[in-house]
Amino acid sequence: MKGLNDRQYVLNGLAAKESWRLFKIMAEFVEGFEELPKVYPAITIFGSTRISPQHPYYQKAEEIARLLAKEGFSVITGGGPGIMEAANKGAAEAGAYSVGLNIKLPREQQPNPYANIKLEFRYFFVRKVMMAKYAVGFMCLPGGYGTLDEFFEAVTLVQTHKIRPVPIVLVEKKFWQGLIDWLRERLLHEGMISEEDLDLFAVLDDPKEIVAYLKEKARAYKLLSRLEST
Repeated sequence: MKGLNDRQYVLNGLAAKESWRLFKIMAEFVEGFEELPKVYPAITIFGSTRISPQHPYYQKAEEIARLLAKEGFSVITGGGPGIMEAANKGAAEAGAYSVGLNIKLPREQQPNPYANIKLEFRYFFVRKVMMAKYAVGFMCLPGGYGTLDEFFEAVTLVQTHKIRPVPIVLVEKKFWQGLIDWLRERLLHEGMISEEDLDLFAVLDDPKEIVAYLKEKARAYKLLSRLEST
């Protein structure tokens, strides 16, 4: 196992004397901005890397992505295994843009084979911009710290008006109920969020209902002009 002094911590390495790294960051932004406009409108899907193809969550993610593709949406994921692979598979097999935005990690995350548009990032913050910029909705299936980070970032961006309003869906009520109870019983009860903040996302289970909700909300927010003109 590598010691702390042997690891490469990306943010800690951004010393003033290493400002040349900014060009690497800029290059990642430029590549994304050049490659991804064609995938709009897209739904960005988050979820665990540790789910096997035999797991019901994998199968549900694949089904939802396939239904989204049939409605004219592209699908964006983090490009890895598990839920991301399932979503890329469903979209690709339905003939849609299936985008995988892979991240370079110390323990290498191999991109899944189902993304037909693949980009690789060293910096999480650049990758997050690309996940949000072309999305007209976010969908979170069960996952760990990374999925929680992505969910709360999406909610925060909408809450603080840093991005336009977009629908956000948590999939699998049984999995998420404990978190929702905590948000209500702690954050809401202690005045740290408002009741309206809990309305920034929906919790749904049925694939067809999820797709209908995402499309209805995206249309209500006037995000589907390109989709509806085809």
